[in-house]
Amino acid sequence: MQLDSDSNRLPVALVSGASSGIGQATARRLAQAGFAVALVARNRERLAGLQAELPTATSLTIAQDLTDFAALGALVEAVEAKLGPIAVLVNNAGMAYTGPLETMPVADWEQVLKLNLTAPFALTRAVLPTMRQRRTGTIINMVSIAGKQTFADWGAYCASKFGLLAFSRTLAQEVRQDGIRVTALCPGAVDTALWDSEAVTADFDRQAMLAAETVADLVLYAASLPERAVLEEVVLMPSGGVL
Repeated sequence: MQLDSDSNRLPVALVSGASSGIGQATARRLAQAGFAVALVARNRERLAGLQAELPTATSLTIAQDLTDFAALGALVEAVEAKLGPIAVLVNNAGMAYTGPLETMPVADWEQVLKLNLTAPFALTRAVLPTMRQRRTGTIINMVSIAGKQTFADWGAYCASKFGLLAFSRTLAQEVRQDGIRVTALCPGAVDTALWDSEAVTADFDRQAMLAAETVADLVLYAASLPERAVLEEVVLMPSGGVL
């Protein structure tokens, strides 16, 4: 991994939802590849456990509720003060709620959309000024196959992910002239703690799902492409056919 050409420091990646699952695997992969990593999630204890595996000088943990949108500007400032300008943003934090739309409480609908759609929008807005100034940067949005097709009882999740894909496509058009790349990753079912949530009822074979590390490999690939290339959108599915 090449040093940041402006500061002679390691390139910095901010990963949201880094305390478990895809986010945790992604943070490990990026650190192994030579990125300085900022780990953001709500669970302070899990973040500390992950940071213990990483070099202290080139990692930072921030326990933050990403739906506190007013706090995200200060979060980005703290990352840049410790590690340097953010080269890669991985919008990975997310949640799900299953149940028929007819009986879904409005509060649950709003919570899913706030974390899965509005938080990536707000966090992206916070990192864009520095990326524009430096005329470089990569924004990777963890969408889902649920951003391309719908599933009964997953209405709020699908709506949030369809919205995130539209956000990614629109953002790509708006910032590519500034040297900023936007990637939408749409994995199928991944074996993470999402399936253990009390808010999710599903009966899938978790052994047939993608591993979080496989998705993390794709994140690293997208982030490591030459600056004149961009992986704009990709679907990654388990070979066994499980959604």
